[in-house]
Amino acid sequence: MSVAIRVIPCLDVDAGRVVKGVNFMGLRDAGDPVELADRYDREGADELTFLDVSASSGGRDTMMDVVSRTAEQVFVPLTVGGGVRSVDDVDRLLRAGADKVGVNTAAIARPDLLAEIADRFGSQVLVLSVDARRVTGDTRTDFSGSPHARAAQRAGVWGVESGYEVTTHGGRQGTGIDAIAWAERACALGAGEILLNSMDADGTRDGFDLDMLADVRPRVSVPLIASGGAGTVDHFVAAAQAGADAVLAASVFHFGQLTIADVKAAMRAAGLEVR
Repeated sequence: MSVAIRVIPCLDVDAGRVVKGVNFMGLRDAGDPVELADRYDREGADELTFLDVSASSGGRDTMMDVVSRTAEQVFVPLTVGGGVRSVDDVDRLLRAGADKVGVNTAAIARPDLLAEIADRFGSQVLVLSVDARRVTGDTRTDFSGSPHARAAQRAGVWGVESGYEVTTHGGRQGTGIDAIAWAERACALGAGEILLNSMDADGTRDGFDLDMLADVRPRVSVPLIASGGAGTVDHFVAAAQAGADAVLAASVFHFGQLTIADVKAAMRAAGLEVR
């Protein structure tokens, strides 16, 4: 039996408000996160993802409050990421009402964090977020002295042989780490899902990076979530056909260009199973 493709609105939360830009730049206000989450729940979202883009400790407290209030009103699974650096951070988010937790930069710096989270809470709660961009040539020389390089060497994912590089800081800082090798390694360490963000496509509405999805799909055994670039219903269909188990988008939902029902109807028309 085939597995239904999930449709997931993503809410980037900064200081208690949802924001959205292009390539993580030029952020503009998109509304109250709890109100948006409630709307998406009523409109048929299969899951919701919150990404905390606040850097301060005060921002972290605000995000915990957002998660708690959302969990009281919304009954679809809730994934929360952004600034998760330890097992204790995961514990606090789960206690606040999250069902899954997304990890990104902290796992790049210390891959064993993934195993620690999976061992304590189970792989089903652990989502690895991979912010990947296309590169040409060998990046190892440029980053050979960085902390990321040392961690990547230890994890066996050093050097961008696939043409897709892991980035940090909203896609602006390269790491010299191969995105596909990193996704594979994360699965071995216990990641239960891979959220694959195309930093080149993010916010452009020009479509998901289908080549990247197709290249990653056969290399990982866990569900793969496509992110970055959604602009039309056909883009969602194409991502699912390229191997995505779930499709994630932000601005097209926040600003009313598309609805979740629009996306699911297009998928059904293409012969894809949706909930």
